[in-house]
Amino acid sequence: MRKIILSVLGLLLIAAALLLSKSMIDNKQKPKPRYSKTIKTVFVENVTNKEIPIVIKASGNLVAKNKIELFSEVQGVLHTTKKEFKVGVNFLENETLLNINSDEFYASLQSQKSNLINSITAIMPDIRLDFPKEFNKWQTYLNSFDLNNATPKLPSFSTDKEKYFVSGKGITTGYFNVKNLEVKLKKYSIKAPYKGILTETFVTDGTLVRAGQKLGEFIDPSIFEMEVSINAAFADLLKIGNSVSLTNLERTKTYSGKVVRVNGKVDLASQTVKAFIEVAHKDLKDGMYLEAHVVAKSEKNAFEVSRKLLINNNSVYTVKDTILKLIEVNPVYFNAESVVIKGLPNNTSVLTQSVPGAFDGMVVKIQKNN
Repeated sequence: MRKIILSVLGLLLIAAALLLSKSMIDNKQKPKPRYSKTIKTVFVENVTNKEIPIVIKASGNLVAKNKIELFSEVQGVLHTTKKEFKVGVNFLENETLLNINSDEFYASLQSQKSNLINSITAIMPDIRLDFPKEFNKWQTYLNSFDLNNATPKLPSFSTDKEKYFVSGKGITTGYFNVKNLEVKLKKYSIKAPYKGILTETFVTDGTLVRAGQKLGEFIDPSIFEMEVSINAAFADLLKIGNSVSLTNLERTKTYSGKVVRVNGKVDLASQTVKAFIEVAHKDLKDGMYLEAHVVAKSEKNAFEVSRKLLINNNSVYTVKDTILKLIEVNPVYFNAESVVIKGLPNNTSVLTQSVPGAFDGMVVKIQKNN
């Protein structure tokens, strides 16, 4: 009996504890949640439509406009002049770059000249008898002939009979053989075609030079050209004479140039057109890498914004009465970081920085750019 009473009391206590806990849970005050409404701050600027130059960017290496590779057309031992034939040496126009020993060839030339004089001397008696009127001019020619100077031009023929007689004696052939050797003798000395500097040399004093051997490279360091590849879509914008602004890799120096040639052919593989830019400056060097900004044309009533602000390539966000509004525009030219657009009225407030999660109709707080 006692056990039954204790069991009933235990059940009553458990039931009372459950009822009490339920009552406490039901009466507990729940705090109402609070939501804070955040309004994003955006940066804007007022649109001012104006004429914007369309600038095409390209890059390339400078090449001296006047550059020649020096080759030997004759054979002999190299003799340098007063100036050393080495990289970095400057020469004036018509100054001798180098000499190749021509003693043997010069002796051969003098021998041919002597043979020519002997041939003319041998026909003088016949000329006196058969062509008495022509004797004085041939005598004058012999008297003016100097072995140490260039061979004078043969006297002109008065009649065909005189021409056939002189030619039949081999004098005309001998004369042109001598002139050919005189031309070749000049090739033993190489002169500077313009004021410039040696940029490559492959021989030194005493080197045995062979015909066809490359001797070095000579350039004019005062004027350069740069070849750039422009997208074929802008080929119609490229005009000879277009101004070009060039900068170095560090963008610390700027140079002015102009388009001097445009290739009429589109490269099949890259679909680009090659343009050649001429530039002159004392700081420039052959092989220097530069970036070119070619002014192709100007777009009127246009505005330039960052490419990050262009939505779907045809719209931008504007702000009117603290409300974002998406407006369609007409992009006319894309740069690497910006885009030139048309279609925005003047004084329209346009975003200058992208806003994460932006949407049409979004409430924002305006902060104008300085």
